Amino acid sequence: MRTWIRPTALVLIVAVVLYPLFWMVGTAFKSPEEIVSNIGLLPEHFTPSNFTSGWSKFDVGFGRFFLNSAMVAGLTVVGNVVSCLLAAYALGRLRFRLRGMWFAVMIGTLLLPGHVLIIPQYILFRSLGWVGGEWPYLPLLVPHFLATEAFFVFLMVQFMRGIPRELDEAATIDGASPYRIFQHVILPLSRPALVTTAIFSFIWTWNDFFRQLVYLSDLKDYTVPVALTLFIDSTSETAVGPMFAMSLLSLIPVFLFFVAFQRMLVEGINTSGLKG
Repeated sequence: MRTWIRPTALVLIVAVVLYPLFWMVGTAFKSPEEIVSNIGLLPEHFTPSNFTSGWSKFDVGFGRFFLNSAMVAGLTVVGNVVSCLLAAYALGRLRFRLRGMWFAVMIGTLLLPGHVLIIPQYILFRSLGWVGGEWPYLPLLVPHFLATEAFFVFLMVQFMRGIPRELDEAATIDGASPYRIFQHVILPLSRPALVTTAIFSFIWTWNDFFRQLVYLSDLKDYTVPVALTLFIDSTSETAVGPMFAMSLLSLIPVFLFFVAFQRMLVEGINTSGLKG
């Protein structure tokens, strides 16, 4: 009897967690009338037209929003991986004065809520002419190339601390400089941490709404999270069906990205000292 308790409990927990996803999938194929009347998971009459109407509902095709999100998320991944890796190597492997203080300051930034920084960042970027300019994505991208994501720096520092320092000493004896040690020793061994950083950066940026809403004002520059809000407008018709259809499509890139690097993600978390 007891052998069935744990599997049954796990199945119930999984069902509760996945119920919103299943409900969204079913709602994406329901007509507007059925969305209100039918609260079940499966639609009585399949309405695949939600996808076509949602894709071409605005003056700009929804594919443009996907391209904007892919560009912002891709460049954010590159910026976080490169800048945080360099910062982590300096804090985790090199020896210099006040290294502990700078590491503590970096950790201290984790205590600051992101919304507290929105106003000073907006004022700074507006003074630089980046807000509403020809390249509206600068406020969303430039900070990531300056190692501002303390969480990823901390993750990589913890990972590098698990790499034996004897490898550095052996490379130094062979005449390698800190740059060559980084290139030939640390960088190849840091792949799990880099993949972990890339996955979280992609998912968080793809799903980011508030910061993108603050800095993006033109319809052609909107990303997917911002564009989804256009389906619900108090001054015009509300298109709930197409909104759920586009929301379902927006999950596909994140799902594929996670599945492709799932093994490396688990390996990176297990070897970076972040296990709960």
